[in-house]
Amino acid sequence: MKKSCLLLSTFTLVILIALSSCSTQEATLEKDEMIEEIKADYPVALKKPTEMNVHGYSIKDNYAWLKDKNRKNKEVLGYIKEENKYAEKKLSKLAGFKKKLYNEIIGRIDQADISVPVKLDNYSYYSREVEGKQYSVYCRKLDDVTAKEEILLNLNELSEQHKFLELGTYKISPDHRFLAYTLDTTGDEHYTLYIKYLKYGKIMPVTIEMVDDVEWSNDSRNIYYATTNKENERTDKIFRHTIGTKLEEDKLLYREDDPSFYVWISKTKDKKYFLIGTANKTTSEMRYLSTDNPMGIFSIVIPRKEGTEYYLEHHDNKFYILTNKGRAKNFKIMTADEYTPYSGKWKDFFPHRRDVYLEDYELFEDHFVVTEVKDGKRTIRVLDYKSLEGKEITSDEEVYSVSVAWNPNFKSKKLRYIYESMTTPYSIVDFDMKTGSKKFLKQQKVIGGYDRVKYKSEKIFARSSDGTKIPISLVYNRDKFKNDGTNPLLLDGYGAYGDSNDPYFSSSKLSLLDRGFVFALAHVRGGRENGEKWYEDGKLLNKKNTFKDFIACSEHLITKKYTSSNKLIIEGASAGGLLIGAVLNMRPELFKSAILEVPFLDVINTMSDPSLSATVSEYDEWGDPKDKFYFDYIRSYCPYQNITAQNYPNMYVTAGFNDPRVNYWEPAKWVAKLRDTKTDNNTILLQISTSGHGGSSGRYDYYKELALKYAYMLDQVGILE
Repeated sequence: MKKSCLLLSTFTLVILIALSSCSTQEATLEKDEMIEEIKADYPVALKKPTEMNVHGYSIKDNYAWLKDKNRKNKEVLGYIKEENKYAEKKLSKLAGFKKKLYNEIIGRIDQADISVPVKLDNYSYYSREVEGKQYSVYCRKLDDVTAKEEILLNLNELSEQHKFLELGTYKISPDHRFLAYTLDTTGDEHYTLYIKYLKYGKIMPVTIEMVDDVEWSNDSRNIYYATTNKENERTDKIFRHTIGTKLEEDKLLYREDDPSFYVWISKTKDKKYFLIGTANKTTSEMRYLSTDNPMGIFSIVIPRKEGTEYYLEHHDNKFYILTNKGRAKNFKIMTADEYTPYSGKWKDFFPHRRDVYLEDYELFEDHFVVTEVKDGKRTIRVLDYKSLEGKEITSDEEVYSVSVAWNPNFKSKKLRYIYESMTTPYSIVDFDMKTGSKKFLKQQKVIGGYDRVKYKSEKIFARSSDGTKIPISLVYNRDKFKNDGTNPLLLDGYGAYGDSNDPYFSSSKLSLLDRGFVFALAHVRGGRENGEKWYEDGKLLNKKNTFKDFIACSEHLITKKYTSSNKLIIEGASAGGLLIGAVLNMRPELFKSAILEVPFLDVINTMSDPSLSATVSEYDEWGDPKDKFYFDYIRSYCPYQNITAQNYPNMYVTAGFNDPRVNYWEPAKWVAKLRDTKTDNNTILLQISTSGHGGSSGRYDYYKELALKYAYMLDQVGILE
């Protein structure tokens, strides 16, 4: 139903009668408002009131009917179609500009790129892109890089029958005869496992649905896999499949009954043990089995204890355990004898530190590697097992990201890592763990030339409402930047699950920077940019700090004249969309426009439905609304519940129809309610694609979506060239 259909409604006739009795000035004003109302051609969702009584409150919802778990309701499908038609109509004026931006973006990338090979025994494994093709081709060469290429998996051929294709697991068997891989063909993250006999290029008769993690036995005769429960999208079982047997013969090895826990299967880097892990947001539990006994029974390390996390690796007859046990909030490493890995036998190995967060670790034969976060920066250190001393991988840039790459070889003397900054392209580096020397293997090409000196990256700090200093990483073109508030600025935020919003290089964003945009990342609380406490201060009953931090960053950027309110665009995806939705309710006047991608907006209703994907496991992040204390707090910030009659900026909202993480109806309901409630004539666009949480799976389709988003942003600030 559209508002233009209301022309002959009783409500409109009442307005017309009222106009005749008003003064000329008042009548003109009201008539203009009425004309704007009549001209509005956006889809108007029907109101079908429902009510949920919780803790003495009545939660009313006019748009609950848009929630269709089966995704087959014709009325809902019809409404989605109308939303997409409306968005397409409004964005059609940008078609030429979108095409120009798209050509710019793909013109900068190496469309026939090849990854850095990884050596496994006598084979070098790599992937490559084919110009004009959407997906990667996975290959290997035997003995030498000049050898004949063997194509193992061509996703372009597999995609011919599907509109969406996502590769999940990709694992070669230890004897290099088989390839185990999983595919999602809808975007709902329901992956199917295939086993390919590489010598003959044939798929084995047994395919297994709803598979997540996969691990091979050392003899390549058995494959271990985790399956996803269709009811709530949770990985809850581990099976063993023997090559050449029927699916019905697969052995169930572990089942997790706690609805908040997820399970996974892995193998220690030295290939001595299989590991079954199970964890929720705050607690974990591990089981182990010697790879010499692949048909055996897994043994538990220590039973789970609420609030205690521990994760295993193995080296020289010992388990090395990353854990927060004993109030080690920022984590430490302990050791245990592999034959008696009981809690009372654990010994401190690498200490806990209050000012350094131990993010991860990796064990090699001669060295162990730790990834740490201190003062808002991630660092990698390569250490000696005995002295705990070693070398730190450093950078002379103020704003950068560094992370450990895939290092499958336990005996390797070199650590492969990834480095990038907002001005330095994505780089692959080998670090000699003995000498400390570095070898740059590859840096992302920017076709057409790229001069990093033209761009400046900074880290500045805003003061949040409680006085906390909030980091902001930003980048801009030196020649285009004017410190007078006239530059448009795109501010991105996330702030959830302890995931850091790390600085990164983007050749596509040069299309914004070269047109005068500043790009900024707000490192708000809820991530781990400053360690575990930074996370804890932005979750549960501290969640509002995330929103206040983002507002403080916005105000600071305006005050310091990096931009102004009529040039400031904000964006967030998933839980970052929740952040944007909340700040729009709190301070809508600060922003020119907002982009919300697959946004989590209806926290109260979603967290009250335990049948939805991940809801139960999310209680540790947001709180369980069955508890009135948490219900009241969530209700006080939930973007959907706190829409009010006020002016809001223009918005561009996206959703994935098959998205299992943030269901399409959250942004759909939010947009419908927002349009019905707000007091301005600004435009809200909603596009619901047939993809999943990450948008289109093909690279060219992704770049088209990106070009459209950039065209929208540039149009919002009056730049159309």
